[in-house]
Amino acid sequence: MFNNKYSKTLTIVLIIVIIIIVALLIFFGIRVYRKYYIKQAATDAVDQFKNMLNDTATNTTTDENNAILNDVGPSIDLNSLYQDTPTTDDGDSESGTGVTYMGYDVIGYIEIPETDVEYPIIPDYQSSINALNVAIVKLYPSNLGLNQPGNVVLAGHNYRDGSFFSNNKRLQNGDKIYITDTSGERVEYEIYKKYETSTSDSSYMNRDTEGKREISLTTCTDDTTMRLIIWAREVE
Repeated sequence: MFNNKYSKTLTIVLIIVIIIIVALLIFFGIRVYRKYYIKQAATDAVDQFKNMLNDTATNTTTDENNAILNDVGPSIDLNSLYQDTPTTDDGDSESGTGVTYMGYDVIGYIEIPETDVEYPIIPDYQSSINALNVAIVKLYPSNLGLNQPGNVVLAGHNYRDGSFFSNNKRLQNGDKIYITDTSGERVEYEIYKKYETSTSDSSYMNRDTEGKREISLTTCTDDTTMRLIIWAREVE
């Protein structure tokens, strides 16, 4: 009788141990997938975006040269192609570049040298959680493109594994952030404010920049109880 009870107890313990091991393997497998596979996919998307900008610049130069030779205006209007042509429900003015990432339109990319960040930026699709899981999202406002006068809010997850905005806590005043938009303009921003606030505080979104170009980065703190907010202004 004792041996039977002992055997059953060992079986139960063994099952529990196996479940724990499988759960850990799944957990770490997801982390590896997110950190390496998504990082590679993000890098590929940024490279495609850069190639798109290079191709556009080359085609525009060729058309302008042809226009001079034929004494007519350029045949391609970049403003009509890449500005004020919303194709998504949120009305983002920079969508429709032809470059997609994980099924989302790419409207630019962000670089933060201090934390080795280079990710595509996608519009906010009605606060889609899936969008935040795979890229940096332009959260606010929907009718303002990247690198425009005003405050553009960019959101990214803190997975505590170095991806997305996980290392924003390391950033300090004076660190640089670079945003490249669909026109190919790469704007340098400098961090001047960093603070934590409650998850219900959205005052950082709608703030007056006096006509200057600024960005706000938002992510959660490591314990997920607060929001880490970073403000940066254009370097003039």
